[in-house]
Amino acid sequence: MNFEILRIGQRLVRDDRVTTHVALVSRAFGASKIYMNEVNPEIKDTLEKINSTWGGDFEIEFVDDWKKVIKEKKAKSVKIIHLTMYGENINDVESKLQKEDKVLIIVGAKKVPREIYDMADYNVAVGHQPHSEISSLAVVLDRIQKGNQFLAKYENPGRRIIPTKNGKNVVINERMD
Repeated sequence: MNFEILRIGQRLVRDDRVTTHVALVSRAFGASKIYMNEVNPEIKDTLEKINSTWGGDFEIEFVDDWKKVIKEKKAKSVKIIHLTMYGENINDVESKLQKEDKVLIIVGAKKVPREIYDMADYNVAVGHQPHSEISSLAVVLDRIQKGNQFLAKYENPGRRIIPTKNGKNVVINERMD
């Protein structure tokens, strides 16, 4: 499955950290790219450092027109999943989502425009109570991939964690950059 994330909006100051975490979850759970609008450009530097340290080629693209991104993706038969507490329960749609080949997941910050509900192929809720968009994204990505994202190996990491029962075991890799 190939999937990307679209982050729409940001509540100034408060959301720099939240938006960074949306990007980190996107990357760690196997997304290839995140589109963002209304964000602090330092987020791109942060994610580039993460890629350099931990491997991979996760991309960030800043966009001015989120509608254009959605329309372009739909024209390429990409399915649009909008995360919202008002949507269908993840338990009721996860098997459909797992069958999709190409996906764009929309993660809002503040109240999203009504038209997103109409543009989406799926409006998906992880529970029907207010909660973090970070947790919703993680749950949906985990359900879609059935946990297989945790088996992924990242290309050219500067560091690698060796799982241990107790303590920390981090290997520093010598790379030819």
